Amino acid sequence: MSSEPDLQLAAEAAYAQGPPQSVRLLLWRRFLRHRLALASLLVLVLMAAITLAAPLIEAALGLDANRVDLFALLAPPSAAHPLGTDELGRDLLLRLLYGGRISLAVGLAAALGAAVIGTALGLLAGYYGGTLDALLMRLADSVIALPLLPLLIVLVAVDLTKLGLPEGLATSENVSLYRIVILIALVGWTTVARLVRGATLSMRTREFVRAAEALGAGAPRVMLVHILPNVVSPIIVATTLSVGNVILLESVLSFLGLGIQPPIPSWGNMLTGAQELIWTAPALAVWPGALIFVTVIAFNFLGDGLQDALDPRAVT
Repeated sequence: MSSEPDLQLAAEAAYAQGPPQSVRLLLWRRFLRHRLALASLLVLVLMAAITLAAPLIEAALGLDANRVDLFALLAPPSAAHPLGTDELGRDLLLRLLYGGRISLAVGLAAALGAAVIGTALGLLAGYYGGTLDALLMRLADSVIALPLLPLLIVLVAVDLTKLGLPEGLATSENVSLYRIVILIALVGWTTVARLVRGATLSMRTREFVRAAEALGAGAPRVMLVHILPNVVSPIIVATTLSVGNVILLESVLSFLGLGIQPPIPSWGNMLTGAQELIWTAPALAVWPGALIFVTVIAFNFLGDGLQDALDPRAVT
């Protein structure tokens, strides 16, 4: 990953080839060369489309994803249930689709939240430097030094009513979802912050930044208008790569019973329900496990492809 993600270098390289071409076209051509990244993008788009269409598929099958049918426990695949049913007689395909919506939403929301926090802190540290830079980077070092999984296990086990939240909110069905997103975002910003800080340190000495300051532009405008667009490359790459890690963290916490709580399905808590039936009904564990594996690998390959495409020093 380049420590100086200046898209202007990519534009100059594009124009040096002869006929003028846009930076976006150049980046897209670079990305197309990464076959695994392109295939991963197609897989993720297809997966997102199918999970978003879960209500339509549910209506087409004439089923209810949350309906318990004790007369159809662990039923094999059939026309009525394409992937069979789970330990409570619920349709496995629909549970996987709705679980995918939750797992993907948690991964994207937490990764974006961490990116926003890391970008803000990285810009402040890199632009102002000095004491503020030292304090923010020591804070980042402190967060990095913490054992992430044990820390999350402790935090998600905290009783929210003792923190002053209303009991109705603390015991609501979706509170586990929001808590996972917020906690992962609060501890996952360090990578983006370091990358943005390094890029900002380089950008603040460039002529166009100096010119903007000389013309009277304030610090917020300089950071947001002149520096941020030129450091967006590492932000995109780091955020893409972190989505897979967030999905894994959510799956682990849900598998331990501390993440997304039933009846909300997620791939992680589906594995929890399947662990005691691994020998009698292995499909209950194979399907969510395979989807987690494919999704994480796809996001990693996509991040690698974006890193290659957005690298201004790459050969065009």
